[in-house]
Amino acid sequence: MKNRDDIAVSRLFASTTKVLATVSGLFLLGMVVLIATDVIRRYVFSIPMLGTNEIVQLVTVAAVMMALPYCTASDGHVRVDILDNAIGAAGRFVGDVFSRMATSFVLGVLVWRAALKALDAQEYGDATNMLGLPIWPFYGLIAAGTAVAVLALLLQIMLLVHGKLAK
Repeated sequence: MKNRDDIAVSRLFASTTKVLATVSGLFLLGMVVLIATDVIRRYVFSIPMLGTNEIVQLVTVAAVMMALPYCTASDGHVRVDILDNAIGAAGRFVGDVFSRMATSFVLGVLVWRAALKALDAQEYGDATNMLGLPIWPFYGLIAAGTAVAVLALLLQIMLLVHGKLAK
C-alpha cells in the first residue's frame, strides 16, 4: 500500500511529465503547420520561407527532449524480453535494475555535457547560421529533458527495489 508521500510524488511527477509531453505535442503540431505553410508558399506561390529548416531542427530537439521524460516514466521505450522466461524472476529483477542504472549513468553524462555546452554557447553567443537564433536554450532543453528522464529512471529503480513496480 502506498503512503501519502508516494502518492503525492507520483502524481506530481506524472502531471509534470504529461505537461511536458503535451507541450511537445504542440511543438510537433506547430512544426506540421510551419512545414505545410512552407511547402505551399514554395511550390504554389514560389515564395519560399527562409530558415524553415533551422526552425524545424530546433523544434525537433525541443519536442524530443520534452517528450523523453513522459516516455521514460510511462515505460514506453522499446524493450526486447526474449530472455525473460530463461532467466526467471530474479534475473528479470537484476536486469531491470541494472539496465535502469546503466541508462541513468549514460543519460547523466549527457545532462552534464549538455549543460556545459549550453553555458559555452551562451558565453560565446553561438547562433544558427541563417536566422541567427541563439542555440544555448536548446542545449538547456536537452539537459533539462534528459535530467527529468534520469529522475524517472531513478524513481523506477526505487519502486523496483521496494517491489512496487510491476512489469
